[in-house]
Amino acid sequence: MIKQVGQIMLYVNNQDEAVNFWTEKAGFHVLAEEDNGQGMRWIEVSPSKEAETSIILDNKEWVAKLSPGLSLGTPSLMFFTEDLERLFSDFSNKGITVGEIVDMPSGRVFNFADGEENYFMEARHQNVS
Repeated sequence: MIKQVGQIMLYVNNQDEAVNFWTEKAGFHVLAEEDNGQGMRWIEVSPSKEAETSIILDNKEWVAKLSPGLSLGTPSLMFFTEDLERLFSDFSNKGITVGEIVDMPSGRVFNFADGEENYFMEARHQNVS
């Protein structure tokens, strides 16, 4: 039985720029970096070293050659935060493209984009203490 999502593959055109975005702007950590010396390189990032789910930044061109027919589109990811307004302000100040904060039935959200114009969604964490 599946019990959790382990890794999400995000296919990018420029891995160095993607690492810079996720670490320098979004505040993620690099957990691992692998390179087979033949052009196949992947980098694992996550919001914290203890996170159960991570994102693999994989080379889009390499994956397209290795697995023709594989969908290389951006996955629809939603991230949770404890302080949506602070994160929105932080992302805006770092020059990250952000959409407006919107009230949804499930909570407040905003979209943001990485340097390759892949869009993701940020939502306020719903646990109320």
